[in-house]
Amino acid sequence: MKLYNTLSKEIEEFVPNEKGKVKMYTCGPTVYNYAHVGNLRTYIFEDILQKGLEYLGYEVIRVMNITDVGHLTSDGDVGEDKMIKGAEREGKTVYEIAEFYTKAFLQDMKDLNIKIPKIIEKASDHIDTYIKMIQKMLDDGFAYISNGNVYFDISKAKDYYKLSGKNPDDLLIGVRNTVSQDMAKRNPADFVLWFTVSKFENQIMKWDSPWGVGYPGWHIECSGISYEMLGEYLDIHCGGVDNIFPHHTNEIAQSEAYLGHKWCNYWCHGAHLNDKSGKMSKSNGEFLTLSLLKEKGYSPLDYRYFCLNSHYRNSLIFNYESLDIAKNALTKLRKKVLALNKLEKVEEKEKQKYITEFKKSFENDINTSLMLTKVYDILKDTTINETTKFEIIKDFDKVLSLDLTKENNINISDEFKAEILQKIAERKVAKENKNFKEADAIRDELLKKGVKLIDGVDGTTYEIL
Repeated sequence: MKLYNTLSKEIEEFVPNEKGKVKMYTCGPTVYNYAHVGNLRTYIFEDILQKGLEYLGYEVIRVMNITDVGHLTSDGDVGEDKMIKGAEREGKTVYEIAEFYTKAFLQDMKDLNIKIPKIIEKASDHIDTYIKMIQKMLDDGFAYISNGNVYFDISKAKDYYKLSGKNPDDLLIGVRNTVSQDMAKRNPADFVLWFTVSKFENQIMKWDSPWGVGYPGWHIECSGISYEMLGEYLDIHCGGVDNIFPHHTNEIAQSEAYLGHKWCNYWCHGAHLNDKSGKMSKSNGEFLTLSLLKEKGYSPLDYRYFCLNSHYRNSLIFNYESLDIAKNALTKLRKKVLALNKLEKVEEKEKQKYITEFKKSFENDINTSLMLTKVYDILKDTTINETTKFEIIKDFDKVLSLDLTKENNINISDEFKAEILQKIAERKVAKENKNFKEADAIRDELLKKGVKLIDGVDGTTYEIL
């Protein structure tokens, strides 16, 4: 298994800390609004990674957080709290906002056939862990108290910029407009571990701490949940490329300061989904949610297929023309698969050959476009029978999760399905014998029963009228 590691900037062989077991952490949503489809692209890539590793035989223990406190509108410890902003927008409490948008996010995951992690933890449920970690960092000299807040001192971190590869000089005050000055910090890039009420007096979610009543900073939450749920050593940490700095950079600094050793070996990041104006966001142009795509007549799996045709590390341009192409391609693909004869004996040797090739495609840094290509290769293969093709594709779909072998809207009995496939097989023989009259008669017979035959270069499929 080869994975691109953001930490080393290289494609590396994947070797977990414990043989046969993978501990994986994926950053979850801040539940103040619906997830847009750019956010969901990251979760699709993470889903393929998890299912692919399981397909290879690994036991994957995956943890995801739900950020319901502490995430500000700016990553630089300034601005409004995103949860408070959402509550004010809708006239609800932050708890109501968190519950509503958590349910909406999990529904999006379900609609996209994304496997829900067994361990999903709300940030607000782990306050004691954050306090314990922060206190140890204070005791060990990695953190300090200033104006009532607790800050992490990045000058004490070992190779703070190793993940992002950023130049510290580019982050000095005045160099970029996005760098703000907090006079309480020793270094401009220091970040808050714990906010007290003195800084954001309208903060509703707050707790007692040794440093005053307040709430945790955004970054400590993922470190705390990961440590509590997965222990001191993590194999894979995932997220979008926008998480690399400062969020994941700060996670590494505080986790390794607390633990005293290297924390996570592999960092995997998905590239942005862009629209015509640039990076997709909740405030930029049309707010593209999965619900909006459904209203426009697209299936969530049309979008999943659209994403899988591009490598997760490549930026992807979203437009409806491309989504239309994906929708049509997936519809045709399903029809071809569902029309395959399922009554023959499976050729196990050929099946295993294709499974090996599919695994190699996944092992090549999660090459989903090549994984999809293997499905089309099977359909074109004239050396194996149709039942073998169907069973191979069904096996692949454990990872692809496109419902390729699922009878979606075709409500017919197994007996009628078998009859259709038998007639298609008889018609094929008739055409090979140049008995076109019989072939046309079979086609017309099925048409009277509401079955339209569709001849293509890869064979004959059918559609229920």
